[in-house]
Amino acid sequence: MQETTDRTQFLARLGAAMAGASYPVTFVRQTLERVSAGYGQHNEVVALPNNVQVVGPTSREGTPVASASVGSALRFDQTFPLAQLVTRTVEGRVSPAEGQRDLNRIIARRRPYPAWVTVLGYGVFSAGLALVMEPTVLNLVAATVLGFMVGVMWTVSERVPVLAPVTPVLAAVLVAGLCIVGAQYLSLDHVGLRALIPPLAVFLPGLAITVSVIELAAGDVISGASRLVAGFMQLAQLAFGIFIASHMLGLDDAQLTSQAVNKLGPWAPWLGVGVFVVGIMLFLAPPLAFLPWLAVLAYTAYVAQYLGDLLLGGYTSGFFGALALTVAALMIARRRDSPPAVAMVVPGFWLLVPGSLGLIGVAELFGADGDSALPATLISMIAIAFGVQAGLVAWQLVRRRRQRH
Repeated sequence: MQETTDRTQFLARLGAAMAGASYPVTFVRQTLERVSAGYGQHNEVVALPNNVQVVGPTSREGTPVASASVGSALRFDQTFPLAQLVTRTVEGRVSPAEGQRDLNRIIARRRPYPAWVTVLGYGVFSAGLALVMEPTVLNLVAATVLGFMVGVMWTVSERVPVLAPVTPVLAAVLVAGLCIVGAQYLSLDHVGLRALIPPLAVFLPGLAITVSVIELAAGDVISGASRLVAGFMQLAQLAFGIFIASHMLGLDDAQLTSQAVNKLGPWAPWLGVGVFVVGIMLFLAPPLAFLPWLAVLAYTAYVAQYLGDLLLGGYTSGFFGALALTVAALMIARRRDSPPAVAMVVPGFWLLVPGSLGLIGVAELFGADGDSALPATLISMIAIAFGVQAGLVAWQLVRRRRQRH
């Protein structure tokens, strides 16, 4: 009985850690059931985004039940050792006691770099994204400086969790306010919404929307719908911050525009992707060995989106980017030391972003282009969602074909 209880408790904690690393609950449940079968016992698994419960087999002594709540989300660098633990557990090479110790080490793991490197990395990340979204000298400088500011806010909110719920709105107010004040000082006739995105990108719910699509497609409606609603609420928070800043500073709604501008040349976005990758390495701190794979993911997503834009236009180009990104992430995730595919999708989604275009669309609802913003935003998000689904289906079909041969 004690052995069964230990296994049940370990599986619940492992599932909670996987949920904290943004594994879809579908995969969490399937993994725990597979491990249970390896233990020679049948467990009932209930997996939700914030809680995992494992019910062990009934015996004379009773029925072991273990429940583990998902605390704070795991950082990107923590998902690498977690992925290794999941792989070893599925292969039957980890005892419950060893697994518990490994989980304790993963959760207690500190950031590989000091706080100032995180802040520096986010500034570089923001600069790279600015080169991709709206390459102008002014926007590049603003994105870098504001990126440092938001990086400080992000670092503080991580250390003082009570500030985390208000940080996105506060960051949006400050970023939008400083951009508006700067535009007024320079006598500019408008403020580009695309200029506001790079410093705020860390708050965009690309991962939540991605995972929700996977879960909804798998029939996990409760988890998928809750994540989707949470993602839209996060977008609304950011848009609300922009709205507050614009009205406090007397900016006319018509002066908020989403028109893309490139004053540096066609080479700028391609360089921006590389700068973006360097920023991710410093900000999210994955192992250095992951650098080439991260570059592959980022350029795969951008190239696919670029080609899709040439073929079908901007709003549906996300389908091709999401499709290519999903397949590439699934391929790289087969490596033993790689994090889950869904975690690797995050950097690429900051380039595609249901997030960035979604935030532009939601912000425009407050402005002059509100009538056309919502349909365009929905089309872009649906295109990316279908791209993710198409990538998953394509991957499964290829794997089945290989297994037959």
